[in-house]
Amino acid sequence: MSFTIVFLLIPPLRRLAFRIDFVDKPKVDNERKIHREPIPLTAGLAIFAGFVITYLFFVRDDWKQSAAILAGSLLILIIGMVDDWYKTHGKELAAWPKLIVQLSAAVIVYSSGVVFYGFNNPFTGSDVILPVWLQFFLTVMWIFGVTTVINFTDGMDGLAGGLSAISAVTLFVVALAKAQSDSAMLAIILVGAALAYLKYNKPPAKVFMGDAGATLFGFLLGVIALDGAFKGATVLSLLVPILALGVPIFDNLFVVFKRMMNGKPIYQADASQAHYRLLRSGLNPKQVVLFLCLINTCFSLTSIILLLLTV
Repeated sequence: MSFTIVFLLIPPLRRLAFRIDFVDKPKVDNERKIHREPIPLTAGLAIFAGFVITYLFFVRDDWKQSAAILAGSLLILIIGMVDDWYKTHGKELAAWPKLIVQLSAAVIVYSSGVVFYGFNNPFTGSDVILPVWLQFFLTVMWIFGVTTVINFTDGMDGLAGGLSAISAVTLFVVALAKAQSDSAMLAIILVGAALAYLKYNKPPAKVFMGDAGATLFGFLLGVIALDGAFKGATVLSLLVPILALGVPIFDNLFVVFKRMMNGKPIYQADASQAHYRLLRSGLNPKQVVLFLCLINTCFSLTSIILLLLTV
């Protein structure tokens, strides 16, 4: 259902984007703009609609958690659309409104009970429950961090969508292995939305999801990991969700560290991500996307092996 909704909604939203000039315009002097034609930025709306409708139709979760996930997703979508609108007019939205809204969305999810409580000590078999302040900090930072890294990865046709699909499939398998039906349902809904988006975003892309779609994917992946892979995790299996999102997380940790070392703001966009570095090394865009998706698949398979070793 999520695949069908997103697949059917993207074409009319694409036409609407051209009518209202909600398109990403290429700039000759910007090395991050690889495309040469205006591309609509409305796929994020289709992804949101596909997720919400399917979620309401199938997921029978706690109403408080459901309301929090949907409210957080809506906040992420709205601030992402505002950011995209600014960019279509050659402007940049300040970092602090995005920071405040994204952190608020994470806090809403935390308040509903989707929390990283701690982990299981494999040597004693007992649960290690973290202090409340640390639970709050780690939960909010995880959701905010994953939201950010997926957005930072969205710089090439098919890349963010492909990495999100691979990560969502991994979290789906993990949830099935741990008999977590709601998390599995969330993950497979996201897989459907990502695959439908990729039908239009594969090179050469006909539509972009913009910051709205990329941050929405990141937000939902972060929530799914908290609601599934992190629950009852041992010290070793804490690596499972991190590896499931391996390429976005490790690449952007490197990027953030490099920006800090160079005295640049963390949110200042540049061409330091892995996909830009691989482009400069001589690979073409399709080769870059396939290579990074292959690496993320290897990370994901490793995470599943870790899970099977520790179940």
